[in-house]
Amino acid sequence: MNNKELIPQLFKTEYRKIISVLCKLFGIVHIEIAEDIVNDTFLLATETWDLNGIPQNPSAWLYTVAKNKTKDYFKRQQTFSQKIVADLKQQHALSEEPEPDLSAQNISDSQLQMMFAICHPSIPAEAQIGLALRILCGFGIDEIAEAFLTNKETINKRLFRAKEKLRAENIKIELPDESEIKKRLEAVLTTLYLLFNEGYHSNTSQNYLRKELCLEAMRLNYFLIENENTNQPNVNALMALMCFHASRLDARTTETGEPVLYEAQNKNSWNEELIEKGNYFLIQSAKGSVISKYHLEASIAYWHSTKIDNPDRWENILQLYNQLLQIEYSPITALNRTYALSKVSGNQKALQEALKLNLEENHFYHSLLGHLYSSNDKPKAIFHFKKALSMAKSAGDKTTLNNHLEKLK
Repeated sequence: MNNKELIPQLFKTEYRKIISVLCKLFGIVHIEIAEDIVNDTFLLATETWDLNGIPQNPSAWLYTVAKNKTKDYFKRQQTFSQKIVADLKQQHALSEEPEPDLSAQNISDSQLQMMFAICHPSIPAEAQIGLALRILCGFGIDEIAEAFLTNKETINKRLFRAKEKLRAENIKIELPDESEIKKRLEAVLTTLYLLFNEGYHSNTSQNYLRKELCLEAMRLNYFLIENENTNQPNVNALMALMCFHASRLDARTTETGEPVLYEAQNKNSWNEELIEKGNYFLIQSAKGSVISKYHLEASIAYWHSTKIDNPDRWENILQLYNQLLQIEYSPITALNRTYALSKVSGNQKALQEALKLNLEENHFYHSLLGHLYSSNDKPKAIFHFKKALSMAKSAGDKTTLNNHLEKLK
């Protein structure tokens, strides 16, 4: 692997580790200092490795340089050293100027703690995801802008406001106590859920799937499972949901990237290992006494990932949607429930329920109506598919809708 390929890959895997450790060391109020040191480290790697070649252990090289740059920073900044280092020494009983602890355990702990800082309830969900992509996933500003289908300036402003909020709230990079974990864990899970969904069915990117977002969400969720304080039933339920969905990622697109609907997927290409892991985490999630939306969605995903045809499949899915709507109503859940109803009771019954939703501004609504009308009213089906097409944003959704219209000609 050459330098131009290796640096971006290392940025994805190592940036998040170093930035989390440095932010923990400096404190969230000095997050820009941590970012500058890490960015300078990667810039030096680009320049040095071009001249001298790639070192035998690139990750260790980055850690060493980042550690040295941090120590140099403390020495250079006299005012900073007098004010901040004194506080650090007092808090941590340090006998000399601090340096980042880049041990495997501290890297893992720091990333988990950073997750709770970023997902503080006072920060808007969109900004939480942006910060998670930048700090915890190592995404560049360009990549985040692409994910949100906006420009770099907008993303920079959004991240700046989020960081200012972290400062204003004086949010510390630490694992909250047990009572606070319960309050803030839901915000963390919501961010990971939205991050995974953006990858699984992108509403903002030209790419129908962004597998890297799905994998990052799963990686971060696994941090929660590894820590005994955050290894809660709803965390396991979300992990089960992600595993079941991820098991079908390769089957959801053709070789050219066009979407493949569920009924047309090649079940042999489903990932058996991920399905087994999904089953494991679903069983683990049953140890609690509370059923969350993640439990129900994971159970629905379980039925979708079962290769053996079961006559009760859609009836079970329908009942799970009924429970899900009772816990947390959402228009998309209601639409999905209507599709399941069509499988159990037929299109006419489902059509009656779908029309009651009256979600005229939602392209999924018109797409569902197009599907339900296809069997008995072709003109109405075409009308709704065309309306959905005019509202769809992603290239994948547009391709699917065009395919439906072609079949109705």
